[in-house]
Amino acid sequence: MNLSDTKAKLSFSNGSPDINLPVYKGSIGPDVLDIRKLYGQTGVFTYDPGFMSTAACESTITYIDGDKGELLYRGYPIEQLAEKCDYLDTCYLLLRGELPNATQRADFHKLVLQHTMVHEQMQFFLRGFRRDAHPMAVLTGLAGAMSAFYHDSIDIHNAQHREIAATRLIAKMPTLVAMAHKYGKGEPYMYPQNHLSYAGNFLHMMFGTPCEPYKVNPVLEKAMDRFFILHADHEQNASTSTVRLCGSSGTNPFAAIAAGVACLWGPAHGGANEAALNMLEDIQAMGGVAKVGEFVAKVKEKNSTVRLMGFGHRVYKNYDPRAKLMQKTCNEVLAELGLEKDPLFALAKALEKIALEDDYFVQRKLYPNVDFYSGIVQRAIGIPVKLFTGIFALARTVGWIAQLNEMIADPDYKIGRPRQLYVGPVRRNVP
Repeated sequence: MNLSDTKAKLSFSNGSPDINLPVYKGSIGPDVLDIRKLYGQTGVFTYDPGFMSTAACESTITYIDGDKGELLYRGYPIEQLAEKCDYLDTCYLLLRGELPNATQRADFHKLVLQHTMVHEQMQFFLRGFRRDAHPMAVLTGLAGAMSAFYHDSIDIHNAQHREIAATRLIAKMPTLVAMAHKYGKGEPYMYPQNHLSYAGNFLHMMFGTPCEPYKVNPVLEKAMDRFFILHADHEQNASTSTVRLCGSSGTNPFAAIAAGVACLWGPAHGGANEAALNMLEDIQAMGGVAKVGEFVAKVKEKNSTVRLMGFGHRVYKNYDPRAKLMQKTCNEVLAELGLEKDPLFALAKALEKIALEDDYFVQRKLYPNVDFYSGIVQRAIGIPVKLFTGIFALARTVGWIAQLNEMIADPDYKIGRPRQLYVGPVRRNVP
């Protein structure tokens, strides 16, 4: 970051002396005020619940312009990456800072695809869970358990260990997600096939059986790969901040990623696509497209508890660029599977049309987000609703690792320690 010529003057009405705060400029985006010495100079903290106006770090990985509806990975627009690259190309970009050349691409793809198997004992660890356990509960445990099965790469301060752990996590997360799925169904696990693509291999492990050969559908393979790209990173969201905060204590990379998985489980974060699909199914049960107007009216009622899921975003105040790409993917998948007249998709289109034209939603900038369509895509492919967030975690793993590596390499990084505004009882004595 570059120090600006501008200084911010902080003045107090109680007679305390003014102080000047440094202002830093990023390569793009808003300037930031440096308040690191604020408490030492003034004895006061800032108060920012939800960190709405706080930059916790500097980063070179992902940039979001919520007003423009723009998402960049290392400077590349998400639209271009989704059309011209595959997920492992995107992983290389997020981890290394640049897109790979032909040799680097071949080597990286081979490296990841040759490490997709997991330790055989992990299936015995998996059997300790109830068969009806939520897949995210299982995945949180499996991700953390990797530090027990791969304890030769758990030193977060060792660059080589972090690189080995990164490869293992990216390669093995699809296997773990598929294992959790198969375990819940009571079906045998499918071992990975190194000759398949990353997305193709995941589909094979999810839906293949030992009874007959599984042929990967290229349209579904592309859809899955695009889903992974669109969810690979998203700046300093709740789960990424959790991974950074957890990693700042010096814990091992597997434990930090497990913390991210646990955070992503929340319905306000990674569970949003599941919530959006459940909403559509509820409207369908009410009567489908004919009841969209009635549902929207309930959403608009003052003090209503009915929420429009899959619309609006904490950061985007314009159309989520990922939603446009996921809408296109949705059309391709439904056409390939002969589901163009799928009632939920027709319902989604009707709901989207009303929301984009109704002043209530337009004024509040409640545009469709990526979760609105991704649930329909996964449902069409055959992925159970409970597994949606697990697949999100699979895709986001590379972003968490890139962010974790960036934090560890930052000479200014410290263990995270937010402060508080205490409003409890003052000191008192026990009678």
